[in-house]
Amino acid sequence: MKNYFKPAVFFISLWPLYIITYQLFFDKLGPEPVDRIINHFGEWTLIFILLTLSMTPLRKITKSIEWIKFRRMLGLFAFFYASIHMLSYVGLDYRFDFPPLINDVLKKKFVFIGFSAWLLLIPLAITSSDKMVKLLKHNWKKLHRLIYVISIFGVLHYIWLSKTIFFKPLIFLIILIILFLFRLKFTSSSIIRNKN
Repeated sequence: MKNYFKPAVFFISLWPLYIITYQLFFDKLGPEPVDRIINHFGEWTLIFILLTLSMTPLRKITKSIEWIKFRRMLGLFAFFYASIHMLSYVGLDYRFDFPPLINDVLKKKFVFIGFSAWLLLIPLAITSSDKMVKLLKHNWKKLHRLIYVISIFGVLHYIWLSKTIFFKPLIFLIILIILFLFRLKFTSSSIIRNKN
């Protein structure tokens, strides 16, 4: 049965595309379709970043290595949806008019930090293969710790973007804090074991 897990997770991970395709086809994107598309893929980017971060805690809690097998796929989906989110913003909102876009990146903090998060995701996506793991060796882990910075940037991007509605961004922030606390707990436990 385990052989079917990865394909199942892959097709489930396409759910954000299924949703937006259905809404586009049946004209259910609402009065502001561009904002709907941009925000939809932005939220799902954060969801996949948090799912990626949750794989290690789940492995520790359940004592099962199966969770780690999905981490790379979920991370690549995070980059995939982040790229769609960014391209939707550049293409649909600005229609590839770069001067005002660059001006916004430099002057609006939520745009700047969101764009920075996407840029940081690029080297992680490029170095996600087994070949790159072997090539980079210990540096691979150091590089991929950028996911923690990216997750913070992503949550801040969402909070700063939401000028009036803070409920959903705060949920992401709380989940991120919980995941960081798990990380600190496991790191502390490893240090104590090594000393003993």
